[in-house]
Amino acid sequence: MQLTRRSVCGLFLATTLPGISEAKLFIPTADLWALWDLADQSNDAVIDHSAWQALLDTYLATQDPSGIHRFDYSGAKESGQADLRAYIDRLASLDPRQYNRREQLAYWINLYNALTIDVVLQKYPVKSIRDVYGGIIRLGPWNRVLVEIAGHPLTLNDIEHRILRPIYADPRIHYSLNCASLGCPNLAAQAYTGRNVDALLSQGGRAYVNHPRGASFVNGRLSLSKIYYWFAEDFGDDEAGVIGHVASFADPELAMWLRNYAGPVRYAYDWRLNAP
Repeated sequence: MQLTRRSVCGLFLATTLPGISEAKLFIPTADLWALWDLADQSNDAVIDHSAWQALLDTYLATQDPSGIHRFDYSGAKESGQADLRAYIDRLASLDPRQYNRREQLAYWINLYNALTIDVVLQKYPVKSIRDVYGGIIRLGPWNRVLVEIAGHPLTLNDIEHRILRPIYADPRIHYSLNCASLGCPNLAAQAYTGRNVDALLSQGGRAYVNHPRGASFVNGRLSLSKIYYWFAEDFGDDEAGVIGHVASFADPELAMWLRNYAGPVRYAYDWRLNAP
């Protein structure tokens, strides 16, 4: 992790103020790595994600009464870790820049989610992903190099903030990336592909917004996920823009409440592991 003045200040505050580890001090801005901003739009080749689909079919439970998809880390640790590593290694052997944009988008999303599961499995059992390489202030694994693509070492933060967010500039990206936590958007039951990626992004947005952890009213006060606080610039910059974005994915009744709301907003997030 490169220590900028901003991150050094954040580290100091994290050791002195309770809860500061979730503040914007630790949220990277979208900062394009130009070397990844290349694509071959004439290439219609398809990247095979069937191995990831098989893992999702085996270890992801989508019928929990809470509405949150739960991943069986215990079962995957026992019998699925080798298959997961083989899938990650297969993706790492490719250069995504040789594919078209839609294939690239599916590639990066699936790789991010597979790496997240893998890094949790390496340290499982844990209560939260923030306990994985977390240290005293529980910064989690996001700045740790986990994979090398085309000769370039990458972290989870690199994939999210230096590739996906700046290249695609699509707020729906946040609904596709799962951080192994109850407060996070669901890990999709389908592997992303070039063909289904747009539909799955919108599906993920609707599912998250219309679940209480995305947006809800408690005693007349609006509660939103901290994702909308951390990444407000992606959703509309100011709070009104964020609420407008959320309303665009909300079911009619929730959308009506959102569009007529002018009160304070509470932001919440649950970092507990999304295990059964």
